[in-house]
Amino acid sequence: TRAHSARAWLGHNAAHDLAGVLTRVAAYEPRTVTIAGCEYREGLNVVGLTGGVATNTLPDEAALTINFRFAPDRSLDDAKQHLEDTLALEDGIELLYDDAVPGALPGLDAPAAQGLLSAVGGEFRAKFGWTDVSRFSTLGVPAVNFGPGDPGFAHKIDEQCPIDQIRSVADTLTAYLSGASA
Repeated sequence: TRAHSARAWLGHNAAHDLAGVLTRVAAYEPRTVTIAGCEYREGLNVVGLTGGVATNTLPDEAALTINFRFAPDRSLDDAKQHLEDTLALEDGIELLYDDAVPGALPGLDAPAAQGLLSAVGGEFRAKFGWTDVSRFSTLGVPAVNFGPGDPGFAHKIDEQCPIDQIRSVADTLTAYLSGASA
């Protein structure tokens, strides 16, 4: 219920109602799991906060946007249940899903993936971030991520991908797809 902040007792601060959820997310201990030699690190983070209409008014509405990145050994239903158990929502707080997709199990045992793995020198690691590989995995089509750039720069102010890395990836893929050695 909106109210002037000088008369807070006449309203109800919706932002304060989110304190328990915000605290649980901040205290969350993500798990690490290894699948087919790839180490996955889960994460639960508040990525958005909204509420308030003015600096002197109690907000009558408030919302958190929460992002749960889960390892591909969890089904989508298992991940949702884990999230709901972790958040332990109080009465009056609603959880809405606006984007929920399954993770992708590593497809490294497929012959095509083995060939690409060999072409790139045999090194691999888990992909932290969603790509269309998940869609292929859901359909039972083995797929892997391979591309240029340091994922540690993703979504940062200094996000970058050096041109020489793009060229190197293009050369490697051309050699792989043409059957030549990289």
